[in-house]
Amino acid sequence: MKKVFDEVKSLDKRAINSYFLSEELLMEHASLGIQNYISKKFKKNKKVLIVCGSGNNGADGIALARLLHKKFEVSLYLFKSPKTLIGILQEKRAKAVDVDFVKEIFEADIIVDCLFGTGLDKKLDDKTIDLISQLNSFNSFKIACDIPSGINSFGQVLNIAFKADVTITMGAIKTATLSDVAKDYVGKIKVINLGINEDLFQGKTDKFLLEKTDLILPFRGKKNSHKGTYGHLNIISGDKIGASIIASKAAFSFGAGLVTIISEKEEIIPHTIMQSKEISKNCTALAIGMGLGNVDKNRLKDLLSLNIPKVLDADIFYKVEILDFLNENIVLTPHPKEFVSLLKMSNIADITIDELQNNRFLYVEKFSKKYPEIVLLLKGANVIIAQNQKIYINSFGTSSLSKGGSGDVLSGLIASLLAQGYKPLEATINASLAHTLAAKNYCKNSYSLTPDDLIEEIKKL
Repeated sequence: MKKVFDEVKSLDKRAINSYFLSEELLMEHASLGIQNYISKKFKKNKKVLIVCGSGNNGADGIALARLLHKKFEVSLYLFKSPKTLIGILQEKRAKAVDVDFVKEIFEADIIVDCLFGTGLDKKLDDKTIDLISQLNSFNSFKIACDIPSGINSFGQVLNIAFKADVTITMGAIKTATLSDVAKDYVGKIKVINLGINEDLFQGKTDKFLLEKTDLILPFRGKKNSHKGTYGHLNIISGDKIGASIIASKAAFSFGAGLVTIISEKEEIIPHTIMQSKEISKNCTALAIGMGLGNVDKNRLKDLLSLNIPKVLDADIFYKVEILDFLNENIVLTPHPKEFVSLLKMSNIADITIDELQNNRFLYVEKFSKKYPEIVLLLKGANVIIAQNQKIYINSFGTSSLSKGGSGDVLSGLIASLLAQGYKPLEATINASLAHTLAAKNYCKNSYSLTPDDLIEEIKKL
């Protein structure tokens, strides 16, 4: 996993003060990193348009133009003249080597956005909106320098943002590039080395970006085993049996030795899944909430009080009874609407879904601070997993998962690993990665993925 930071100014300052790297040297390394990316990806003599603002992000772009000059057909468009000393110096250097300064933008092979950095704190004016809108309309390969212009330090789009194919960020990944809102704008994220070892530059953090290599599948290495070795998951069925069936099939396909649906009435279920009216004596994990609907409060309390690892999902986030049972054995998997309900019930915040989506990390951090033992998984374009104020981000989610039943699959995967003896955080991270990577591997149309398709892809991981 990679480290993620809310801000990098302090990292730059430490590099300057502790490792004697000047601001200018950091800038040169940043520009060189983008130059190297372009040089490796594209053939020489491609047309490159670099669009610059007046701050240090623009100064990065001016330095980049100098580095690309003569290798590519470089055009430099200064939307606003440099106002920083280093920016003015970079402009002099670019002019000294005869970089082509242009007065109008055009559809080049490659467009590099160097208008604004993460310091943007106000809405854009009409002239800037028109510029970004025109840049977005071009059929060019688009690169954002550090962060797509129009996205602020909270990952919010102020009114418009540059739509990049790749965002080349300086020194470290910024939290702002991993918001759900930002996902449609950042493209792929590449980190540029600024002239010092990554670990030395970045230091400590409580946020981490998950990678494919972080996935550990529940392969079976023990030969002397039986079905009980791999746990017995119980799934509490409610009004909608379909959700329980989906979760059960996912859990059984992900390694659980036994899966039983607990239902008050006899249901038609897959022959591989067992059915009972009572919790199994050898139950090693519970999944509660999928298709729950109306449930007796006393029965719900009895279930929640069981000293068994649990996954709570869906309807249960509207039941105030859960607040008395938020302990270390529980994983919560709400989608935004459910999390808003949970925030209100727990007296953390009374907000709208839009407010949550614009500040996902903030409210996850608030919840994790109040309930440090809980593992929280907030669903979204970028999945956020939190425990004890440490945050793990899964950015592999795709729109193909925006289907009824996808969340039930995820709950089943987490519950399966809990039943097999995984710790809650470990189970949640691995299940979430399996869930999203399986969806990415699905090769048919993005709109056609079903829960059964997803389960089949999980089997292939």
